[in-house]
Amino acid sequence: MGKKLCGTNYPTSICFIVVNEFCERFSYYGMKAVLTLYFLSYLKWDKDLSTAIYHAFSGLCYFTPILGAVIADSWLGKFKTIIYLSIVYVIGHVVKSVGAIPTVGNTDAHIGLSMFGLILIALGTGGIKPCVAAFGGDQFQEEHIKERQKFFSIFYMSINAGSVLSTLITPILRGDVKCFGDDCYALAFGVPAALMVVALAVFIFGSGMYKKTPPQGNVLGEVCKCIGFAIKNRWNSSKDDLKRKHWLDWAEDKYPKRLIQEIKMVLRVLVLYIPLPMFWALFDQQGSRWTLQATRMNLAFGESFTIKPDQMQMLNALLILVFVPIFDLIIYPLVGLCRIKITPLRKMATGMIFAALAFGAATLVEINVVKTVVEPAPADQSLLQVFNLADGDISVKVAGGNLFQDPITKLQDPSAYELLPLGASNKELSFDVMFKETQYSCSHEFEERKAYSLIVHEKAPGIECKLVEDYIIKNEDGNPNVRFFNTLPEAMNVTVGETEFYVPQNYSMSANSRVNRGPYAAVPCSHQSKQCENLHLGLLDFGASYSIILVEDAGKIVAKKMEDVKANNVHIAWQIPQYALITAGEVMFSITGLEFSYSQAPNNMKSVLQAGWLLTVAFGNVIVLIVAEGAGLEQWKEFLLFGGLLLGVCIIFSFMAHFYTYVDPEQLSKMYAGDSGKKKEEEEEEEDDDDKKKKKKKKHDDIPLNEKETSTKM
Repeated sequence: MGKKLCGTNYPTSICFIVVNEFCERFSYYGMKAVLTLYFLSYLKWDKDLSTAIYHAFSGLCYFTPILGAVIADSWLGKFKTIIYLSIVYVIGHVVKSVGAIPTVGNTDAHIGLSMFGLILIALGTGGIKPCVAAFGGDQFQEEHIKERQKFFSIFYMSINAGSVLSTLITPILRGDVKCFGDDCYALAFGVPAALMVVALAVFIFGSGMYKKTPPQGNVLGEVCKCIGFAIKNRWNSSKDDLKRKHWLDWAEDKYPKRLIQEIKMVLRVLVLYIPLPMFWALFDQQGSRWTLQATRMNLAFGESFTIKPDQMQMLNALLILVFVPIFDLIIYPLVGLCRIKITPLRKMATGMIFAALAFGAATLVEINVVKTVVEPAPADQSLLQVFNLADGDISVKVAGGNLFQDPITKLQDPSAYELLPLGASNKELSFDVMFKETQYSCSHEFEERKAYSLIVHEKAPGIECKLVEDYIIKNEDGNPNVRFFNTLPEAMNVTVGETEFYVPQNYSMSANSRVNRGPYAAVPCSHQSKQCENLHLGLLDFGASYSIILVEDAGKIVAKKMEDVKANNVHIAWQIPQYALITAGEVMFSITGLEFSYSQAPNNMKSVLQAGWLLTVAFGNVIVLIVAEGAGLEQWKEFLLFGGLLLGVCIIFSFMAHFYTYVDPEQLSKMYAGDSGKKKEEEEEEEDDDDKKKKKKKKHDDIPLNEKETSTKM
């Protein structure tokens, strides 16, 4: 008997299992929290490819638990499976972290290391998923049911604690710590790797205290063999054979009736699983599409606190801890008082509706978010805005077009880009600029799908036009872009936060760079190795792109800020309703679904249902992968599509649930227990008859020969 905690019935070994689970979940969710932005900003993939790979990885993490369960049940046992696959898990994290170091190889090497690392992580986390909780339950004696239930509650809390802390910390390590001159993804992946090493070390340290049960055979494999035999037997049977009530009854030639009946019960539940992947297709987009949405929102809470876009995912783990007791202690009892019958399947259908509503809320947010986004020009067109640096109003006309009809005042901040028709992939266009009742002409080469700024300034004897290419894509982490245009005859150096800009002289533009969001009241600058008075830039806000014109005014260098791309004006708090709705849906759908599944299956079939449940998550991620790569819809339309599909699936599921009859697996056990009891009694009666016959035979053998004959004659 193992050691107990402080005189209780709790084995000491569960401490190591709970700590192991906390560290492993920190490792997994911490790595996954920054994964989408890693694909976008480090590997330079587009949003659709990043989303597809993210969900391919998530799906793989839910396919591999079946492999882990087979290994544990048929070969190694739970303990060795956790050890060996955790080592694979650690190696995957290390490879993933090395792939995030810019100095290690080229882009192809980074992609190769990242993908190989993710595959190993998926094998590790998925492989141990069905083993750890069950291994913890094995530590308890059969009579300690309440203690085991409390252990699973603590186990679940450790999962959510690891999730909350990791999704809070790793985005900070990514964004606030700089390494190799940019966001430190190597550190953001390295810390989860270290936590996984700790998880493995803690688990191994407690090995001497564990109760280790040997492999007890693979129930899932037995089920598959029985189903396969039934199908094969039915296929090979002739039409003259007796008909069976159920196609599984064709397995009775080889398998016991009880096993066949149990499989029938499981299949009835698995049929209900068919529509469920659609829920997970919506739920798992918190780490992909919703994170991408957050990058285009205002992330500031007051002047001093800002949140990272990939930190919003922690809301789900926080809200689940709040919602579970609220639903169990308040909402469900109140609904029951209204004489509304609450069944598990009705809860699940309601959870689907809440998830669909969450995507309706996400759609409304997205419609407003995209108003600040500058969409790239379509084929055969370009985007153009005009900066007027001349000392007076100007009018600009494009040959063959009617753009910029209103006069443009000096240092006027353009309100929006204008579409410039080219009629080809590239074309040279002429411009007529009217300044002080004199017309000047200039021409420039334009390429399709690009954005430009036409900068008009005075130069003897008249006007000169300068064309610069603009960067209109918002940053993945939400921070603003800045560039400087120098009208002075001397080059300048400007330092914004930690970012340095070299600005060439004589109407030249600096490179475009990302800076941290915040107010910049006194930005240092210098020219000809001399310091100039600090520049006042004001607030450089989330999602904006700025062109800052450096001009001389009254003997001082002054910065005039132009907003090329509007700042994000939808606050991140508007994502809270969709997170609240999706979490409420999770409480009603996920927790209730597991509870329902377990209540409808015999004890020895629960692992089969667990495998089926995890597969619904995997296929849900496959759905997102297909839509992200194949649909090509605007984001708000894609959100609306997912919400509509889930509502349609909810109707189908409700129809299926209406015809489902709840069963009690215990009745099956009692029935077969009764049958086996009767069989045993019959066997005992047969044994008694045999004994009587043997005794009679023995008595007959003891009679003398003449008595035998007499008795025979008689």
